[in-house]
Amino acid sequence: QVQLVESGGGLVQAGGSLRVSCTASGDSFRQYTMAWFRQAPGKEREFVAAISWSGGNTNSADSVKGRFTISRDNAKNMVDLQMNSLKPEDTAVYYCAAALYGSSYYTLDRNYDYWGQGTQVTVSS
Repeated sequence: QVQLVESGGGLVQAGGSLRVSCTASGDSFRQYTMAWFRQAPGKEREFVAAISWSGGNTNSADSVKGRFTISRDNAKNMVDLQMNSLKPEDTAVYYCAAALYGSSYYTLDRNYDYWGQGTQVTVSS
């Protein structure tokens, strides 16, 4: 089992950057594919990006390609999402998720076993 805690959300102007982080505790972090999802008000939760246990494979949604970068540090049990060129439509609660022995190609929330509590990201126009 793993516990996930997100941090780093906040308010930023359109065009700006923000970095959100997720710290894991519990079972071996290396066993998990990690991902970020987001949920905007009145919308379904959607996949943002995922990274394999080694960090060698990443996958991201078309809507964030070229703007968002997912990375992980297995020594620190952390996964980050660097968000650049933010747009108002990126406003959402961002969730960290973990899939035991999963794949970076997992894009459905039902593929993931553990979730953080979420961190709010608000992009003003």
